[in-house]
Amino acid sequence: MPWLWLAGAIVSEVIATTSLKLSEGFTRLVPSIVVVVGYVGAFYMLSRALSRGMDLGVAYGVWAAVGIALVAVIGVVLFSESLTWVQIGGIALIIGGVMALEMGGRH
Repeated sequence: MPWLWLAGAIVSEVIATTSLKLSEGFTRLVPSIVVVVGYVGAFYMLSRALSRGMDLGVAYGVWAAVGIALVAVIGVVLFSESLTWVQIGGIALIIGGVMALEMGGRH
């Protein structure tokens, strides 16, 4: 069950971060509201995952890695941003590091 809370936290954070770009410096009301609600929801759901026994390092690592990857893809798809092969490799290394963190904690 903590993994479902973590997944919700990731989705909420990615929506909030995407809305941050759309808010244009908090000059647009609706995206600005989505930013605040999204981040509050993300931290609430992360706290629920942690209170259900998920290790802090694993939770934050997975949240950060998946969030980085999703936001990078959203930037390319929605905002016509570009990714170099070096940036793609960096994202892969982050994800690999989080996988090592998770697998290294198993007994």
